[in-house]
Amino acid sequence: MSYQVLARKWRPRKFAELVGQEHVVRALTNALDTGRMHHAYLFTGTRGVGKTTIARIFAKSLNCERGESADPCGECAVCTAVDEGRFVDLLEIDAASNTGVDDVREVIENAQYAPSRGRFKVYLVDEVHMLSKPAFNALLKTLEEPPPHVKFLLATTDPQKLPVTVLSRCLKFNLKRHLPEQIASHMRHILGAENIAYEDAAIEELARGADGSMRDGLSLLDQAIAYGGGALRADDVRIMLGSVASGQVLGVLDALADGDGTRLLAECVQIASYSPDFGGVLGDLAGVLHRLQLIQLIPGYRLDEEGADGEALHALAARIAPEDVQLYYQIAIGGRRDLALAPDARTGFEMTLLRMLAFRPGDEAVHPVAERAAPPARGAAPVAPPAPAYRATPPAPAAAPAVRESAPAAPMRDSGGLPHWESLIEQAGLRGPFSVLAQNAVLRERDGNTLVLALQPAHMGMAVEPMVSQMEERISQALGERIKLRFVDIDKTAATATPAARATQARNTAQAAAEQSIEDDPFVQSMKRDFGARVVPQSVKPLNNPQ
Repeated sequence: MSYQVLARKWRPRKFAELVGQEHVVRALTNALDTGRMHHAYLFTGTRGVGKTTIARIFAKSLNCERGESADPCGECAVCTAVDEGRFVDLLEIDAASNTGVDDVREVIENAQYAPSRGRFKVYLVDEVHMLSKPAFNALLKTLEEPPPHVKFLLATTDPQKLPVTVLSRCLKFNLKRHLPEQIASHMRHILGAENIAYEDAAIEELARGADGSMRDGLSLLDQAIAYGGGALRADDVRIMLGSVASGQVLGVLDALADGDGTRLLAECVQIASYSPDFGGVLGDLAGVLHRLQLIQLIPGYRLDEEGADGEALHALAARIAPEDVQLYYQIAIGGRRDLALAPDARTGFEMTLLRMLAFRPGDEAVHPVAERAAPPARGAAPVAPPAPAYRATPPAPAAAPAVRESAPAAPMRDSGGLPHWESLIEQAGLRGPFSVLAQNAVLRERDGNTLVLALQPAHMGMAVEPMVSQMEERISQALGERIKLRFVDIDKTAATATPAARATQARNTAQAAAEQSIEDDPFVQSMKRDFGARVVPQSVKPLNNPQ
């Protein structure tokens, strides 16, 4: 007996055997059990998710010799004939190769005749969107008023190409892409029944490679079993798929976290030795960065990872700043999109990683940045930073904690011994989400080792763990002492004193001054007077725009 591929051998024969698509199964089951059946059904979804399989099961349910039911017996002559593709009252039409109006006219003419063996004549039209416009027009009349013994089951991967006149005459069911977990679970069930040894990592690689299609997944499983000589090993699957182990992706991130360009290039060389799909590797990298961000920003989030990989992920989450994870993620997905524009895929992959390295922030906590007042636009008066909105009672006389000295920098503390907030933001290297939180707050007071920050209500949702604890750590390193942060609601007076509000005011002042300078310019005035010219205000930009 010839070998039967897994996708056909394990094709579901009943609704209960389907993986996923519960929403479709429930609707069809209820319709069959109550006898409230429509005359035309449209099944949409990507390849290999069960469109034609569901249609065939539905045909069996309608015509089973033991009665019309959502649970066909699977043993009678009708059920057996449907499973073997020889049931005369189930007419499967491939619209991709039968697109013309003559093909549809033949269907319409035959639809008038009673079924030969079953209770219903079932027309299964696959890839129905491929029919020509005249063919659709010919089908419409029968689709609208079909004989009582006819059911139409239409399947398509591209429902947008169907005329609305067809869509309005069908009950539409959108089949979902299968999740990797669903595909992996079904593969394990099949391999257990087939008595084939496998490694879990190999199953996970195949489930991801299936890209949401159960049929594609089982085809890849067949290929992997043949490649491995009857067994399923992770290394064999990776070579077959051109993918890499998760440990190698973690090695890339580890090199980035250390800023080690030599090791990063060595990781690229090692990955390239597998001749992988570099777009897939960047996709895997983006997936790992997503999990890192979940660990960092979702309190109590735990990965269901085990062993060294799980430990390595948590270690990386502690070493790479959350804003850097976001930056790397954007570079990864952008690089994946741009691979087709690169001289070759490997060059594009390496440049994507080198871009991450090039944009890797330096250790600004070691290099204090002087607080600068941006030069105003021509004709604008210099904008002096206002005094802090709050000043706490000076603490008991004591030597201020030492701060690492560097080239001229703005004072870390004001004359009263409290930290100067804007300088501290620079000194602590607060960027990304930390910068947003800090720039919209103002230092209200110091209570022992606690800095009380008045925060804009719109940003209070950001003052949660682990954001606050990581921000405390950076500020403590900058000040040389252990600091805690406490956030309170800001009042209207203090709201204008936040760094963000002051920067906005400075920009507005500079913009207004620049626009006025242009309006006062003699040449501009002559152009307005002689030619009716006008200045478009937002087209004017200050020469030195305040940051």
